[in-house]
Amino acid sequence: MSNTLTQSSIKSLPLLHQGKVRDIYDIDANTMLLIATDRLSAFDVILPTPIKDKGAILTEIANFWFAKLGHIVPNHLTGIHPDSLVSDPAEKAQLGKRALVVKKLKPLPIEAIVRGYLVGSGWKEYKTSGTVCGIQLPSGLQEASKLPAPIFTPSSKASVGYHDENMTLEKCASLLGKDLAEKVASISLRLYQEAAEYALTRGIIIADTKFEFGLDVAGELYLIDEVLTPDSSRFWPADQYVVGKNPPSFDKQYVRDWLEASGWNKTPPAPVLPAEVAEKTSEKYREAYSKLTGLDLVV
Repeated sequence: MSNTLTQSSIKSLPLLHQGKVRDIYDIDANTMLLIATDRLSAFDVILPTPIKDKGAILTEIANFWFAKLGHIVPNHLTGIHPDSLVSDPAEKAQLGKRALVVKKLKPLPIEAIVRGYLVGSGWKEYKTSGTVCGIQLPSGLQEASKLPAPIFTPSSKASVGYHDENMTLEKCASLLGKDLAEKVASISLRLYQEAAEYALTRGIIIADTKFEFGLDVAGELYLIDEVLTPDSSRFWPADQYVVGKNPPSFDKQYVRDWLEASGWNKTPPAPVLPAEVAEKTSEKYREAYSKLTGLDLVV
């Protein structure tokens, strides 16, 4: 697929890490370069098919939320323009709106997941036990039901190719310490609630989302990585929401649904996506940006 970036190559900076979507390069003791590629992961496996403009769209959506929610918790943005770090035209061409210069922080070893609706793995667990991640919920809820209140359900942070696993609040506290775990839970719930209330005014229901946090050397907590994007959240069109079934979504659930129907066993290698699925997914990402911000993204 043309105009996509599946893997960056910034030879003027040392590569620190290559994640499912982002490539991270070392700048100095305090900062690093984050490049959101057009790779797509589903079920914790990187797919062979890139999604056009995905990296730029994810970065712009995250920047929108970082600005909107900055009063709740500081974030990892530095304000340094990525283009100022490289001189080679071929390297500059890989940056654009997909790159950020961020603070170098110590990531917490958990993913901070907040669920506002009963769907996905939570719905599967609820049907068998009446709980989600061990949290007891009222009886009689249906698929896609709005929960009485959002719940914090942390998970492990798996390496590429491995699955994240839900953990109890007690396990989270043992990893982070009780005070930090409570702070992460409180901030995560506040971020979700403010974002969900705003998104609803734009015609989007945020069913659930994942936050990541890091600490600086002084122990201050920062929001890092991506935030409230179609990769880290489940976005539903509010006008198509019906309790009792999983609504169509603006996020990569479209790809997940195709993969589920394909018969793939969710272990590498993942199947190649049909062109129309990849194109539709790109359109979904772009639509999510436009609905949330009221702007058309020019990449």
